[in-house]
Amino acid sequence: MKNTKLTRNFPLKIMSVLIGFLIWFIVVNVDNPVSTKSITIAGDKVELQNTAYVDSANMMCMQDDDPDPIRVTITGERRLLTKITQANITLTADLQQAGSLDTDPVMVPITASCPGISPDNIKVTPQYLSVRLEEKVTQEFLVNVNYDSSQPGKGYEVGSQTASPEKVKITGPKSLINKIDKVNATVDVDGKTKDFSEETELNIIDKNQDSFAGRMSYITIDNTKVVVTTKFWKIRTGVNIGANFVGVPAEGYQVESVTTVPDTVSIAGTDEALDTLKQNDNILWIGGADIDITGETADIEKKVSLKDALPDDVKLTSGTSEDVWVKVSILPLDSHSYGLPSNQVKVNNLDDNLLVTFGTDKIEIRVKATDGNLDEFDIEKVEASVDLSDMSVGSYQIPVTVKLPEGFELLDNVVADVTISEITNADSNNG
Repeated sequence: MKNTKLTRNFPLKIMSVLIGFLIWFIVVNVDNPVSTKSITIAGDKVELQNTAYVDSANMMCMQDDDPDPIRVTITGERRLLTKITQANITLTADLQQAGSLDTDPVMVPITASCPGISPDNIKVTPQYLSVRLEEKVTQEFLVNVNYDSSQPGKGYEVGSQTASPEKVKITGPKSLINKIDKVNATVDVDGKTKDFSEETELNIIDKNQDSFAGRMSYITIDNTKVVVTTKFWKIRTGVNIGANFVGVPAEGYQVESVTTVPDTVSIAGTDEALDTLKQNDNILWIGGADIDITGETADIEKKVSLKDALPDDVKLTSGTSEDVWVKVSILPLDSHSYGLPSNQVKVNNLDDNLLVTFGTDKIEIRVKATDGNLDEFDIEKVEASVDLSDMSVGSYQIPVTVKLPEGFELLDNVVADVTISEITNADSNNG
């Protein structure tokens, strides 16, 4: 059989491959040639040195919020380079090596070091760190204590929270200090009902309501922690609201009633404050000079704040509005306001497949005695009706026709809120 070109001198070809591999192995593992390796490191990893150089002039250094990354190129033996990672490299910028501190920004040369590598074999790009010099200032801030979204145990509210110390001093670059909005201390009160004190970290919030977490390296605080004391108050529900007013209505008129919306609120307070409130019949009084009815001939309705009516060591429960609407009803003499039961109103001309419901159980009617004797008025003798001709499903405010007994007259037109709905036929639904 004839030898092909592939099999001709086959042993010699195998030996050539082995010799080539041996030469490559010697070059790579014995000669260990010099090579280069580049590693990219975040710009904020550069450590500023000799900051006291500018501190003595009451200045501070500020880097850019998002500095350019630093590229470090190392030249060395390949075997050594394979073992080098970002963690082996230290980046520093010495302020004493800056060419001038009078420029804006100040350019500080960056130096990179790596164990086992000569400084001459390390190159950084860019070569300079851009920093700004700013005036160093110190400002005091009150500590705002809160309990975030946590909630105390049932029947209790957080009555008071105090921090010790109550204020802190923060030092840093002027532009950064001016961005501080508040200093918070937050504790967890979930399920708690007993007073307690707890040490907690401070959280600095800027004017955008973001945390200062990423900028803390530029500032110093005389106290990074405070002790927060939290006290719990018992909740009391169904506390009545009373309203006062000043002045008198016009001649020939009288105050019919004074009502509030809401008429009761829930409050929380210390045991002593709640006992005092109980002795005052559990009533919070509002209004006074804020509600003046002098010379009035019609109802007055005004919004009044409960805030000033709360005794010491008493607060509204969470989510309770401070606002209360006070209505002073003013009617002519020999007049009175009555509540006409809705079921006493006759419904006329409602389609058989429709149902009507009144929005309230009683409808207000204002009555004047033409003979001056209101005592004889009997609400059960009032005849009232509504006409629902051609009305369809929906909610409406409709006039109410009212016929009073002899000797009395209506002062105002009467209206009622009604809702008309379709009657559901259970038999037809099942059919």
